Amino acid sequence: MQEDYVWVRKLQNIFAAKPKNNYRVFDRSIYSEDGSHSIPIRVFHPKERKSDDILLFFHGGGWVLGNNDTYTKDCMKMAESTGRTVLSVDYRKAPEYPFPAGFEDCYRVVDILTNNLELTGLTDAKKLSLIGNSAGGNLVAAVCLRLRDEGKTLPGKQILINPVTYWDHTEQAPFESIYVNGFDYGLTSKKMQEYMEMYEPDEALRKSPYISPLMAADFSDLPDALIITSEFDPLRDEGEAYGVKLKEAGTYTRVFQAQETVHDYLTGPSVNGIVSKTYKLIKEFLDESLKGSEYIGKQNDAP
Repeated sequence: MQEDYVWVRKLQNIFAAKPKNNYRVFDRSIYSEDGSHSIPIRVFHPKERKSDDILLFFHGGGWVLGNNDTYTKDCMKMAESTGRTVLSVDYRKAPEYPFPAGFEDCYRVVDILTNNLELTGLTDAKKLSLIGNSAGGNLVAAVCLRLRDEGKTLPGKQILINPVTYWDHTEQAPFESIYVNGFDYGLTSKKMQEYMEMYEPDEALRKSPYISPLMAADFSDLPDALIITSEFDPLRDEGEAYGVKLKEAGTYTRVFQAQETVHDYLTGPSVNGIVSKTYKLIKEFLDESLKGSEYIGKQNDAP
């Protein structure tokens, strides 16, 4: 990835789905705290809005790949499936902008929106929920930790899909899924380690809880959490371990494992309806009506 990321970006942009219905998709931006750059935000409105709540989305791609264009199709699906407006943040990418650049962009957007509700039309910051996949899930967890640490206004909920929560993905990593799933299922442990090295070149600094949420000293007083992992994902165990930490600290947390899926299943074609089942789960979590087992798919069709 350290050699090929530029070409991968170009390919992603070539095949990216462009917004089709301009009346439902709008581009906006928020200035960085120092005014040095703007942070693009794409707004996706569902055809049928079923809730006034808003989802703020941080996309995946190892902090290196992806943008609002490459995730347009997924954000439209998210808006339609949940009946909620989705705001997608195009944060700065490594290696050109390593940590804390992308993290600061995401933090800035959340801080601005929760303290200036007139920008969203919300009356309560609890009606804003954060959602992210992979590196985006990492950013959701890290932003919530920092907001809590600084005594800032927190969003209502956090949804982490196959999140990165730990700093080491080498053979010394403490999680079995790194070895079991780290070679043959798309995202490899080697790729993950290379992404991490581009995001933060200094290994010692990778142990910051704002890069590795599992390294936090305190997991209490955080937003209600839904964590979704994949059976054949090298990140499976660290995502579930983060859920355990949140539960032990008294944070309301549900952890589901999507059976017979790989890391990027939610952005690919639906297999056995697993994508629609996942979005149903997400919607029920947001609606506070979530029931069912701790699995999605093979072992149990719940929720």
